[in-house]
Amino acid sequence: MKLYDCTTAPSPRRVRIFAAEKGIELDKVQIDLANGAQFSDDFRAINPDCVVPVLELDDGTHITEVLAICQYLEELYPEPSLFGRTPAERASTIEWHTKIEQQGLMPMRDAFRNSAKGLKGHALTGPVQYEQIPELAERSRHCVTTFFERLERQLAGNEYVAGAFYSIADITALVLADFAAWIKIGLPDGAVNLLRWHQKAASRPSAKA
Repeated sequence: MKLYDCTTAPSPRRVRIFAAEKGIELDKVQIDLANGAQFSDDFRAINPDCVVPVLELDDGTHITEVLAICQYLEELYPEPSLFGRTPAERASTIEWHTKIEQQGLMPMRDAFRNSAKGLKGHALTGPVQYEQIPELAERSRHCVTTFFERLERQLAGNEYVAGAFYSIADITALVLADFAAWIKIGLPDGAVNLLRWHQKAASRPSAKA
C-alpha cells in the first residue's frame, strides 16, 4: 500500500497516527501542497478532489477519505482496535469522531483558509476556486473555541474522548488541537480535563508520526 501524504497538513497526519498505532508501515509519496502539486494532472488522475491523504492499494484502487482509509486499515489489522470493541463503543467512537469533524475540524479549516494570505482564491480545498470571507474566519475561530469547551465537558467524566479507550476520535481531536494551536486558537482557560487528555494523547509515540 502507498500513502499520498503531506507532512504539514492535518488530514494525512490522522492516517499516519492511526497507522503508527497499528504498527503498519506505509510507503509514502509526498505531495507538495504549498506549491500546488495537488492540482497537477498526474495527481488529479489519482484524486480528482485534489486533496490528501489518498491510500493506494496494491491493485491500484484509491481510497480518498480519512475515515474510509482508517476503516480499511482497521479491517485489515484489527489489533489494537481503534474503533471500539463492542457495538456501544463503536457507536460512541463514530459519534464523537463525527462531532469533532463537523464542529471542530470544519470550522478550523474555514478559520485558516479564509484568513491565510497564501490561500487567496482557495478558501475551500479542491479544484474549484472560492474567494476568502474574512467574517467567516472570525466566526469559525469562535466555533472552534466553543467546541473545545464541549470537549472539556465530555472529558470531565472520561479518560478518552469516546470513553475509557483510545480511539480514532482521540486521533482526530489531537490533530484538531495541535493545528488549532498552530493558527493561534488555544485551549480555553481552565480546561483542566482537556489539557490532561491532550498531554496524554500527545505523549503517545504515534503522535510523532
